[in-house]
Amino acid sequence: MLDVHGLIGTHDVILVTLDTLRYDVACECLARGLTPNLAARLPHGQWQRRHSPGSFTYSAHHAFLAGFLPTPDSPGPHERLFAAAFPGSETTAPGTFVFAESNLAAGLAARGYHTVCIGGVGFFNKRSALGSVLPEMFAESHWSVDMGVTSPRSTENQVALARTILDGLPAVRRALLLLNISALHQPNCIFADGATEDSPATQAAALAYVDRHLDELFAAVQRRGPSLWVVCSDHGTLYGENGRRGHRTAHPAVWTVPYAEFLLPAADDAP
Repeated sequence: MLDVHGLIGTHDVILVTLDTLRYDVACECLARGLTPNLAARLPHGQWQRRHSPGSFTYSAHHAFLAGFLPTPDSPGPHERLFAAAFPGSETTAPGTFVFAESNLAAGLAARGYHTVCIGGVGFFNKRSALGSVLPEMFAESHWSVDMGVTSPRSTENQVALARTILDGLPAVRRALLLLNISALHQPNCIFADGATEDSPATQAAALAYVDRHLDELFAAVQRRGPSLWVVCSDHGTLYGENGRRGHRTAHPAVWTVPYAEFLLPAADDAP
């Protein structure tokens, strides 16, 4: 386990949620060489197989921001990177960053971090009280149609905004960035020529598109200094299994998600 407690204050914290990405699709894309930028950063070049605490975006992100990231599918208990303090927790450890506040953004803000949320799916659009709950945890939050699920350029627009924000922060000011990538969510058929219906193949095409633009984000963060990354899906989705489509249901394709955590050095320290 990473010593996150010891990293707070010296490292930016980057949480990238690949919304709706299935574990099997993520692994297939790695095997086919469709995600070289992710492959270069994933520990051992592989995704971890984990179980999400939620079956849809809203519940999963609430859990993530309280410190309940996807759980390894091997027998536990499994120590956590982050944890909101509460009596009786059995999954905190000396390396866990424990905060008294109700969510990670508030916990890091109390320690001098600038907290930024760049949303993608509707639970981040701030068009309603419900769509404002997650963004309002952060000091700065953004969403637009051009970064949403219907835009075929959503990821490049999200990454461009993240770069502008990060480049504008003083180098000595640490940052928390939550980037909710929308391209994997339906309708992901917009990323596959000629497709009119979402499928594992169209989600793979969407992930290949996402990967092409992540290198710019990695570079922007590394220009600022060292960083801790968590890159994962919040939940999977069904494409006809057992006659069902979508998520917010209990099914292995929904609760099984790809996950990775890793450190990146500052650009000046990179090999």
